[in-house]
Amino acid sequence: MRFTVNRDVFSEAVSFAVKLLPQRPTQPLLSGALIEAEGDQLTVSSFDYEVSARTSISADVSESGRALVSGRLLSEIAQRLPHSDVEVSLAETRVEVRCGSASFSLPAMPVEEYPQVPRIDAVTGSVPADAFSDAVAQVSLAASKDDVTPVITGVQFEIAENALTLTATDRYRVATRGIDFENQASQDSLSALVPSKIVTEVGKTFSNAGEVRVAIVKDDERELVAFSGGSKTVTSLLIKGNYPPVGRLFPTSVDNYAVVNTAELIEAVGRVGLVLEREAALRFSFSEGSVTLEAAGTESAQAVETVDAHLFGDDMVVSLKPQFLLDGLRATHSEFARIAFTRTDNPGKPGPVLITSQSSKDDGGEESFRYLLQPNLLLR
Repeated sequence: MRFTVNRDVFSEAVSFAVKLLPQRPTQPLLSGALIEAEGDQLTVSSFDYEVSARTSISADVSESGRALVSGRLLSEIAQRLPHSDVEVSLAETRVEVRCGSASFSLPAMPVEEYPQVPRIDAVTGSVPADAFSDAVAQVSLAASKDDVTPVITGVQFEIAENALTLTATDRYRVATRGIDFENQASQDSLSALVPSKIVTEVGKTFSNAGEVRVAIVKDDERELVAFSGGSKTVTSLLIKGNYPPVGRLFPTSVDNYAVVNTAELIEAVGRVGLVLEREAALRFSFSEGSVTLEAAGTESAQAVETVDAHLFGDDMVVSLKPQFLLDGLRATHSEFARIAFTRTDNPGKPGPVLITSQSSKDDGGEESFRYLLQPNLLLR
């Protein structure tokens, strides 16, 4: 194997391929980046039996071949090479990397023992990359970080005709976003539970790809999802288990709500929350014209601030964890946010608040994104 390739293009390809490699692979072989050179194409890929990444770039290939080397080491080297074309060759059990006056010799791992990187030819459908990236950013933050309950560490994908809905929860909040989906599958409805870290990385990586192609495969041999954008592909095993029916937690209609300037409330929450102990809640008192934020911290530290708010319905007092509220407000991606108040059977106890986007103070709310929040557990 021998090829010459543009330094920046090579560095970006290797970085993409190894980004999802595990920090502590179960086998040393699975820490490798597989390099395959043939024709005028160079393919770089990685696979740890759960997640794979694969990309192809143009290269001047003088000798076809394949080699397996440490992925993270190759990525670090590629990022620090001088700005010149890179020449890579395989000589017996060493991979030689030369660029300008710099040269590296890396041990090659046994490529014949490397697992077959998954290939998926079918496509379930496609979605505009910018809309997909935006939806992922809004929803994935609500996925649980606690591996004790794996089913809620993922993002639920639900395809119904020509719509894709993403949903995530950590039992304290639920975030959901619907976007248009060009369905190319024979089934009108399909669901998949994808690890949130994969969804987040795909959303960032493919944000400028123009279009993201999604393939969901469920058969006797495997259950996995593939995301493709341009020449890049990421695959992941699906999380097994039944996702909780969080859709039933959302109210069908809410008449009592407040409209606030998103940036102003975010800044106020950040200031008032300075005196709070960790995990403590902020008290929000909504009345016509304003919302008052109150915090009582340690050693008698206190803070109060008032922000303009346009209230519809009754006055309301709720206590919310500031970080969870900030996540929801930032995820609206809009100048104004609507904070709606739901009811419970107990008249003295407010239900969860529903946060949605609003383009202006007076316009109707936009409900493609919904974020339901309560300090107490939504799910038991």
